[in-house]
Amino acid sequence: MAEYLAPERKLMLKVVYYGPALSGKTTNLMQLHTLLQPQRKGELMVLETRDDRTLFFDVLPIGLRSATGLDLRLKLYTVPGQVQHDSTRKAVLSRADGVIFVADSQPAQQDNNANAFDNLADSLQKLGMDIEQLPLVVQFNKRDVPGAVEEAELQARWAATPWAPLSMASALNGVGVVESFRQLLQRLYPRLDAEFQLAEREGLSRDDFVRHLSSLGGTAHAQVR
Repeated sequence: MAEYLAPERKLMLKVVYYGPALSGKTTNLMQLHTLLQPQRKGELMVLETRDDRTLFFDVLPIGLRSATGLDLRLKLYTVPGQVQHDSTRKAVLSRADGVIFVADSQPAQQDNNANAFDNLADSLQKLGMDIEQLPLVVQFNKRDVPGAVEEAELQARWAATPWAPLSMASALNGVGVVESFRQLLQRLYPRLDAEFQLAEREGLSRDDFVRHLSSLGGTAHAQVR
């Protein structure tokens, strides 16, 4: 959950990229690190292993200072997708303010998507968190892969859930990465505003919040899936 340090006027937030193994969680963070304004990001740490790209987590801290001096810090994490790292996933997910669930658009991966989403819901419940109350965006990645499940089919399948509409992406090509991030920020802001009066006390509107945290700066794309 968000942590506010009154003496320092610092608000620290946590967003987690969750999903099955090799769905593109790390690629999303690498692309964000490339695309966002250099002055608004810190160093991206990537831990790779033989069987999965993120054994522990990647961290991308992003910060802004409001007109009234509020120091807002947002850290982005990914979790390992493989089931043997379940305890690590729970540890990273703990106290998350929002989640971007990265699913794989390939037909053969739909069961893995469902299992990973069920695992997310179960992990949140064990942490005392309700998945339907948590700001969450579902991104279907790898839209560039031949034979990907049609967007209309995916949107229809998820239409009755609290997470519609879905976000579509090709993280390998930098497509949809920033849009998914902005969608999460849009869903995150109302909860933060209700708790910390960002608009009334800090003069930070939702549009400002989203714009400042997702302003573009880079143009190159990281070639990692």
